[in-house]
Amino acid sequence: MNLLLTDQESNRLQFRRVKKDDYNLWLPLFKEKNVDKFLGMPTGLSQKEQCDFWFNKVWHRYENNLGGMNALIDKATGHFIGQAGLLIQTVDHEKRLEVGYSILPEFWGQGYAQEAAKTCRDFCFKNEFSNHLISMMHVDNIASEMVAIKNGMSLEKQVDEFKVFSMTRAEWLLL
Repeated sequence: MNLLLTDQESNRLQFRRVKKDDYNLWLPLFKEKNVDKFLGMPTGLSQKEQCDFWFNKVWHRYENNLGGMNALIDKATGHFIGQAGLLIQTVDHEKRLEVGYSILPEFWGQGYAQEAAKTCRDFCFKNEFSNHLISMMHVDNIASEMVAIKNGMSLEKQVDEFKVFSMTRAEWLLL
C-alpha cells in the first residue's frame, strides 16, 4: 500500500515526494523554539543535526513502506511551504495511521496545515487505507491541536507528553 500523496493537489497545494534538494528549504524550521519537542525529536541537537535527523526519518519511512511526509508546494507561487502525509506510527504497542503535518514558520497562520491535513485525511478514507485515523501532537502544541479539531478529530487519549486525536471512516462519511 502506497500511502504517499505523490501528485495529489488541494486548492492551494501540490503534494510531491520530499527531495534531497529540499533540505536547505526545510532547515529554517529548526531555528524555532520547541520544534524538537513538538516533533518528538531528540533535544540538544544543532539546527543542522535536527534537519539531518528529520530527513533520515523521511528516507527511512520511504524505504520501509511506513508512509511518509510529502513536500507541500504552493501552486500559485511554487514555494516550498512545509510537509504533510500519512505515517504509520506505533502508539501503545499498536500500529496506527497518522495524519502528520509541519509548516515552515513564515507560512504559519495561513491555513496551510489545515488544508494539507484535510487532504491527507480524505486521501486515506477515499482509498480505504484504514477505518481509523489519528493525529498526534505534543501537549503544548496548541496550533496543531486546533488543526486536528478542525479536521474533524476528537481527543482520544494522552500518551506521555503527546495527545492523540482520532476519527473513524464512519465519522468522516458524515461530514
